[in-house]
Amino acid sequence: MQAVILAGGKGTRLQPHTTEIPKPLVPLGGKPIIEILIGRLKRHGFSDISICVNHLAHLISAVLDDGRRFGVNISYSLEDTPLSTVAPLKLLGNLADRFLVANGDILTDLDLAALYEYHVKTGAKLTVATHRRLNKIDYGVIGTDSSGRVTSFDEKPVFDLTVSMGIYVFSKAILEVVPDGKPFGFDDLMLRLLELNEPIATYPFDGYWMDIGRPDDYVQAKEDIKTNKDLLM
Repeated sequence: MQAVILAGGKGTRLQPHTTEIPKPLVPLGGKPIIEILIGRLKRHGFSDISICVNHLAHLISAVLDDGRRFGVNISYSLEDTPLSTVAPLKLLGNLADRFLVANGDILTDLDLAALYEYHVKTGAKLTVATHRRLNKIDYGVIGTDSSGRVTSFDEKPVFDLTVSMGIYVFSKAILEVVPDGKPFGFDDLMLRLLELNEPIATYPFDGYWMDIGRPDDYVQAKEDIKTNKDLLM
């Protein structure tokens, strides 16, 4: 099975950890985050991996090389200019009819093979791995009408949200709606598919998931690994 890792971002939100290295190379448990992801892909049967790179691409390729020491085959696709998260897929010339896509800064114990198999069964062109996230607002939230009169008040509400995990399975045909050579992100893709009334499948997951996008998330992930060594496998 084939996988694509998106590793072209600058990791601005994770500074100062990303001042001199790209976000996918930030260490967790003695390994770069992206190496942990590659290990999980290998464990679940994904041996052909393409990595979309841009910012500090030479450092990522120097660390991972061709993937042989991980037991996989790694190739690289370099963006001349930033293309966001979906448009870089069109630069890949060897895509299978179905392939998994993952952000390069994800820590999870999701069964990636099961996600892939689920996508095949649904027949959808896109399947999104989702996670339930409870977001607490540390303020009193006021609702008003058009005149500014208060109509509701909620003290420190908690919102129960279904969020994208940054892991997907694509059918190659979906790339037909993606423009060539222009920035086009996952948000653009979702909105375009909804506009076209194209079915989008979801794969709910209630296990461990952390998007290492902010310093607080990074600190939490380092603590989680201390008590759950399986995350490194």
